[in-house]
Amino acid sequence: GEQDQHSEFLWFWHLWQAFDDIQRHQGSSKQRQWCKSHFLSPLRMREWRDIHSQLHTLCAEHGWKENTVAAHYDAIHKALLAGLLGHIGCRVEEAQSVRGQPAGAYLGARGIKFWPHPGASMGKKAGKWIVCAELVDTSRLFGRCLARIEPEWLEAVGAHLLKRQVFEPHWSKSAGSVRAWERGTLHGVVLYARRAVGYRDTDPALCRTLLIRDGLVGGQIDEARARRMPFLQHNLRLVREIERLEHKARRPDVLVDDALIEAFYDAHIPAEVVDLASFERWRKAAEKAAPKLLHLDREQLMRHEAEGITTERFPATMAVFGQPLALHYVHAPGEADDGVTLSVPLAMLNQIPAARCEWLVPGLLEEKVQALLRTVPQKHRHRLQPMADSVAAFIDAVAAGEWTDDAPLLKALQGFVETRVSLKLPLESFRPENLNPHCFMNFRVVDAHGRVMAQSRNLAELRGRFHGQIAAAFEAAQVRVESAPEAKAEAAGPAATTAEETFTAWTFGPLPELLELRVGGREVVGFPALCDEGDAVALRPFDTPEEAARVHRDGLVRLFALNLKDQVKAVRRLGGLREVALRYATLGSEQQLQDELVRATLMRTCLGEPLPADAETFAARIAAARTRITLVAQELLRHVDAILAERAAIERRLGGLKAYPAVVDDVRAQLDALLPTGFISAIAFERLTHYPRYLKAVSVRLDKLRDHPERDAALQRDWQGLYRDFDREWIASRRAGVDDPFLDDFRWLLEELRVGLFAQALKTPMPVSVKRLGKIWQGRPR
Repeated sequence: GEQDQHSEFLWFWHLWQAFDDIQRHQGSSKQRQWCKSHFLSPLRMREWRDIHSQLHTLCAEHGWKENTVAAHYDAIHKALLAGLLGHIGCRVEEAQSVRGQPAGAYLGARGIKFWPHPGASMGKKAGKWIVCAELVDTSRLFGRCLARIEPEWLEAVGAHLLKRQVFEPHWSKSAGSVRAWERGTLHGVVLYARRAVGYRDTDPALCRTLLIRDGLVGGQIDEARARRMPFLQHNLRLVREIERLEHKARRPDVLVDDALIEAFYDAHIPAEVVDLASFERWRKAAEKAAPKLLHLDREQLMRHEAEGITTERFPATMAVFGQPLALHYVHAPGEADDGVTLSVPLAMLNQIPAARCEWLVPGLLEEKVQALLRTVPQKHRHRLQPMADSVAAFIDAVAAGEWTDDAPLLKALQGFVETRVSLKLPLESFRPENLNPHCFMNFRVVDAHGRVMAQSRNLAELRGRFHGQIAAAFEAAQVRVESAPEAKAEAAGPAATTAEETFTAWTFGPLPELLELRVGGREVVGFPALCDEGDAVALRPFDTPEEAARVHRDGLVRLFALNLKDQVKAVRRLGGLREVALRYATLGSEQQLQDELVRATLMRTCLGEPLPADAETFAARIAAARTRITLVAQELLRHVDAILAERAAIERRLGGLKAYPAVVDDVRAQLDALLPTGFISAIAFERLTHYPRYLKAVSVRLDKLRDHPERDAALQRDWQGLYRDFDREWIASRRAGVDDPFLDDFRWLLEELRVGLFAQALKTPMPVSVKRLGKIWQGRPR
């Protein structure tokens, strides 16, 4: 059978069975012939039978019962092992074999190494553990007559010879006691290397120590058991509270050392308590007399009072549009979450006020302010000494409301320094890049299930990374607003909705400034806006008020156009429009000119602030605009015609100035910036009224060019010096999708500066100079 392949000893059993059968049915002559044919000695076979008979007699004399069922493989080989414990072997792994020696070696008793005999029937099929009948030393040490065994049999048979070594005692949370590892060897052969065993009988004192240190103080107790220990819940809760205070204050010296807590337990727990089972028996009896026996109090756990660590200075949440977002405090220098971390739902990522987050929380502001002031160059920093007083003065000013977290922190510090020591510091004097990471808010983006998607201290980087996901989530959200009262009555009329979510009239009730939405599986704040759908408008939510406002203006223009169709037709048929379209041809078609004129006219007549937010206000705007639209469009068309005519004249003059390529390129760049495609509606009418002066200044510049080319080049260099810095930030803000009011205003200041430099006689609405604009640029908000 299969077991015969695992043991060569079983050959003797088969031999016994065959000889026994011959002896029972054949005479002595046949027995001798059989032995001879099998190369066996008849004499030795009879001796074997005699020994078997003697063993039977001994068993009977001692009253031992013989087995009535045939012995199985395990029993046979355990019996063999009783006399062959010195002939066991454990196969040596290839990685442990000595280089140059054949593979397949076995490590035997007392450090010997042997190989299965080449004539063994098992050969390479021998298992990891074997026993052999004899060891023969020829070319190598060989084992003969092999059998596969299990190491557990060796433990049972050779228990009296087994050497045990217990090491690495440790507290086991699951067992509720101290466990250790045991190593068992038999004649130097390792039977098991790392078996978990109990340790209470080996060293009860150490077991008690580990119970207190790791179990009770370290909290390494199974949750189900811990719930049945009120004192432990109380003590661990106090420890966690004090640890949170340490993280907030960034001071690791509030909680007492573990040794003092261990001493408390050591003084109360008797010596015979060495594991949770004995502890629970003692505790239940002891607490009947003193229920609070093992309860620690706050004073015992704190080295000193944690003054100033209050919820006002270290709040648990930050409110963003009424939604409380969790703040987490960690004091772990060098770790990614060191400092304060704001958990932000993905859908609210664009709603986080970046300037406010620069101020961290009140309890951490002082350290950050001091660090920022220390980055100021020494030539200015000495005026802020003593530094602690300056920091305290700033904190007091913030508390008094002189500076608020609505503004960037650096801007507030700049103003504070100017107020305190009359020193106008450029914002570049502060070097926030030199601060430690914990001086900046850490943002942790979480999904609807609270799983962390990403974390970074760079809010802009996170917004860029998740821009597409956020937009898709809000696009899928639905805006629900009440229908206007008259909507039901007009449902069958021309003002009825053209589709389930599109409108051609204001039939959807008042439009709130913000509303609660379910985005990505959680409630968030959204900002509703009307979206231009071409022949209708749709209500959609957006994640920022800026994006909603930008889209909403386009949607309102479309809705006004749909309800002022006759007036819009009149604008498209204005006299002289075709002639203006010829000058407009380099920017777009006549159809585009009509669209721009309609859009600009409706924006001027209907989109005065505040924008309409309900059907009544919308209807009032329509009524007021009906009689004005044509007049406003005619006035606008005259301005556009004059601007385009002046532009055409300048273009003709540039053709004759090929000797001044730098000037030609600069003027063309100026014209492209002033008159891009769509400028009629993109530029406010009040600003368009200045365009003739800007273009006149270009003509004056070209008049002077031939007589004073060097002066023109010098003035252009002065202007370009300011423009380069502006252009870099302008491009960056557009790529980030940020509307910066300062940059918008500064753009027109640069245009006024051109007038002041190249055509001073034309005057400007405000004083401008390179020096003045340089100061304005240095003082810009960051």
